Parts: sequence; structure tokens; C-alpha cells
Amino acid sequence: MSAMELIDVRFRYSARAADVLRVPHFLVERGERLFMFGPSGSGKTTLLSLIGGLFHPNAGKISVLGQDITAMNNSARDSFRAAHVGFIFQVFNLVPYLSILQNVILPCKFGRGVSMGFSSAESEADYLIGQLGISDVASKNVGNLSIGQQQRVAAARALMGSPGLIVADEPTSALDADARNDFLRVLFEQAKREGSTVIFVSHDRSLAAQFDRSVALADINQVALRGGL
Repeated sequence: MSAMELIDVRFRYSARAADVLRVPHFLVERGERLFMFGPSGSGKTTLLSLIGGLFHPNAGKISVLGQDITAMNNSARDSFRAAHVGFIFQVFNLVPYLSILQNVILPCKFGRGVSMGFSSAESEADYLIGQLGISDVASKNVGNLSIGQQQRVAAARALMGSPGLIVADEPTSALDADARNDFLRVLFEQAKREGSTVIFVSHDRSLAAQFDRSVALADINQVALRGGL
């Protein structure tokens, strides 16, 4: 069973608009670590939003972890994503009046379990917070953190419970080299813990060698813009 498969998927933002995404077929295997790249405007964020069930395609089928998410209603897709997909957004979508710890454990409030080896959501969150170097500010509300610190909180939240699929949209863009390396180490460790699949989008192609496979979006999306980064 694949981790994710798109078959004849098309997406446009309105009925009168042209397709921004047209994917005849794209498959990611269970446990695979996939690096994806492409220029701005090539449809990377749109594709990830479709995989995560945030958008619904105009045509075609999307299967995630063996489930046809295109056959689900909005509520069912939201529940499925919360329980099974760890999503790191370009816009972090943190809750500003909650602490780091409270933000990190949010997925466990919506159906996600705790990774093997941890007795509680709090203990796993403490571990992730420590590994990502933000323990010293853990009691602060996230609205008082730097952009780089907020990005690490978003990463920790996505990794909670080692979800079956981890989707990361430019997850290291605001991190310095040390923080970026810490994040990748923790990402791969959490993915290995329970065999999670990773789909990682970045403009930093120097990271590609650390992944199992590297894919240009122009090779997936028939209407993608081609060119360098």
C-alpha cells in the first residue's frame, strides 16, 4: 500500500480559471523520504494542500495512507488530517495565546496518538521541544517568539505522534544552519520511529542528498512553470 497516490488530478481556483495543477499520476511509497523542488508558482503549495485535504480537486482521485480522501466530506477530511497527517505550513497557524507546549500537543486533542516510547503527549512534546532547541522559551506564548522559534514550534507540533504522513512546506526557511540540522535529525528520527512517510518541499536543494528521492514539480505537474529556483 502506498503512502500517497494521485490519479488524473486537476485543480483550479475557480470555475473560469485555468488549471494550476494537472497530475496524471504520482505515487509515494510508505516510509519514503521525498524531497520536492520547483520555482515559485509551479504549484508546490497547491499540491501539498491537496495531499493534506485542505483543497479538493476538480477531478481525479487522491489516496493517503490507503484512504480515498477525495471521497470524504470536509469534516471527515479534517478529522483524517488531524489524526494521520503532520503538516508544517509556510504560514505556521499557531494559536498565539497558547504556550509552546499547548501548541505542540494540539494534534493529540484531535485524535492523534503518542509515539512509541512515550508515556504521555506532554512527555513527547517535552522531548521534541528539547530536541529542537526551544526548551528555554517553552513557557512563553508563541506570539512572543521569533519567526525561527515559531517555525520550530510548528515543526514539533507536526511531528507529534509520528503521523503516518509528514508534509513539510519550506519547513527550514527561517532557521539557521544549526537549527535546520537539528530539525532534519529530529524529523528523520520521528519518521523512522513508526515508519512515517515524509514529503519535504524546499528551495534549498543542498538538502536533497539526505532524502531517498528528489523530484522536480515540473515532472509531476503538467502545467508547472519550468526553470531554476
